[in-house]
Amino acid sequence: MTIAAGLRRTVLRARRDTGFLAAGVLPHLALVPVWTWTATTTARTGNWLLTVSVSAVLVLLGTPLLTAVQRARHRVLIGVDLPRLTPAAPERWTWTSAARWLAASRLWRKIGYHLLLGPLLALLELLVLAVAAASLAGVTAYAWSWALPTGIRQDWFGYLTQLPAYTAAGLLLLCALPSTARAVARAEARLASDLLGPSRAERLQERVDQLALSRTDLIEAVDAERRRIERDLHDGTQQRLVSLAVNLGLAVATRPDLPGDAREVIARAHLEAKEAIAELDDLVRGLHPAVLEDRGLDAALSGLAARTPLPVRLRVDLEERVAPHVESVAYFVISEALANATKHANAMRAEVMVRQVGEVLRVRVTDDGLGGADAAAGTGLTGLAKRVGSLDGAFHFSSPAGGPTTITAELPCAR
Repeated sequence: MTIAAGLRRTVLRARRDTGFLAAGVLPHLALVPVWTWTATTTARTGNWLLTVSVSAVLVLLGTPLLTAVQRARHRVLIGVDLPRLTPAAPERWTWTSAARWLAASRLWRKIGYHLLLGPLLALLELLVLAVAAASLAGVTAYAWSWALPTGIRQDWFGYLTQLPAYTAAGLLLLCALPSTARAVARAEARLASDLLGPSRAERLQERVDQLALSRTDLIEAVDAERRRIERDLHDGTQQRLVSLAVNLGLAVATRPDLPGDAREVIARAHLEAKEAIAELDDLVRGLHPAVLEDRGLDAALSGLAARTPLPVRLRVDLEERVAPHVESVAYFVISEALANATKHANAMRAEVMVRQVGEVLRVRVTDDGLGGADAAAGTGLTGLAKRVGSLDGAFHFSSPAGGPTTITAELPCAR
């Protein structure tokens, strides 16, 4: 006998949801004896202080256990994961820090869920289970009614006259059971997620922290890949070009018997090889200069200032070396700013200041050029802003007509 796939999924889902609700009755009723005993004992003895104190201790001890049971029940039976909320313990326990820790752990919501909402959910679960039992009893009425004694069967069912009605009612309840159980299970999972897990704001904050961490890992991976490319170009391609240039130079110097045309071709190839080496060296230096990795930002900027074709006043004040990806972005910003000052602004001099203030690395580049820089004009300012923004940094520039142009970047450098 083949069962349709849709019907099979409905039956399995109804069985799963009904089992989930059945497993929740006892945990939801676990604290009912506590407050029942509290009410009856207080009414009988009048010693409310003792009974309330004992009940509070029992509730506080039972809440973590019941919360763990509910987490396991939701995870195993319906695949809903209720995240744990474990705030960090304060360094020093005081009344204020304890109150803050209790508020952060949302203990009162958990107590309210188990103590007050639990019995109501148990009642709702029992109603769904009663519907399930009644539907099964009605559908199978023809089968089990004949197992009853004749007198009882005649009194209850009036022979066979009422059995079709019981069967029809059972079929209706059985058809309504999957959607009813699913709706109750969903509502209960939502309530448990809101009261036993972190709040929406806390989940969003956790997600933001995860995204920030993954973005930091991605930036570090990209920076490591950039350094690898730099090493491969420097140690591989560049060395091959140097060897080629040396061989061409030796060919020109050691073979005076070469025809004039061949000598000219070899000399031109020698010149192009040296130019290619120079261009590749600039490319490698632009990707990630080796001195930046070996000796840090101060030494790399000193070399950059020495290569810039205009006077550069450099001031670097660093307490310690910052993270490699922060050094890379700072070097890139300064390099591009000096290149723009040389190519586009016709500047006569420039000033570079790098300073670490707390957990922020401040970079400022100023030139006395023509000014009037526009981010939409293709001067690379948009790329600089995006590069700084990748580290949650702040990028600002000021370039009025006639100058001066000032580019400022603030980069978080906390390790």
